[in-house]
Amino acid sequence: MDAFNKKLRKAEKHLSAACPQLGAWISEHGRCQWEPVWVREPFESLVRAVAHQQLHGKAAESILRRLVERFPDQGFPTALQLSRMRVASYRKCGFSLAKTEAIRGIARGTLDGKVPDRALADTMSEDALMESLTELKGIGKWTVEMFLIFTLGRMDIMPIDDFGVRAGLMHLIGLERLPKKADFEIWTDAWQPYRSVGAWYLWRMADACK
Repeated sequence: MDAFNKKLRKAEKHLSAACPQLGAWISEHGRCQWEPVWVREPFESLVRAVAHQQLHGKAAESILRRLVERFPDQGFPTALQLSRMRVASYRKCGFSLAKTEAIRGIARGTLDGKVPDRALADTMSEDALMESLTELKGIGKWTVEMFLIFTLGRMDIMPIDDFGVRAGLMHLIGLERLPKKADFEIWTDAWQPYRSVGAWYLWRMADACK
């Protein structure tokens, strides 16, 4: 953890030098408090990310809580349990049919070995994980990016399709509209190799400007 925190401090200095607007926001907001969940398995992380797709965080957590409560005294359901859970039971928890099929696909992929365990995922490149995991039904680029950032703690991910990140960059730079891919290339390429930290600050900027 100390090594990760040292990387965060180094990232803050790099980002401040690379972008004056971001540097001012870092000075105002304070140190980055990004804390990946180092002990979480990819299976659970992907299920949680699917729940959060296109939903407010509180709504997604409510749905996940109902799912977990169906399997008391064990923390989080297993891949086998979720693969056998009926569609109607998912729907009662609040999952859409599309998310239900995605979660069942993640569960089956875990049982089949298509979803790596934590130890293996930590050794895989971002490109390899992206290619492998997006083969699962309902798992797109955004979902894998959230996994890379919030579970594996990868430092150089910029989720340009995320609404909060786009809104944050719009407010940070003073754009008149939500940025497109070309805008991210112009404004955030210099943030490498710490774009995940930059994304964290963009989320905070978006929250502050609501």
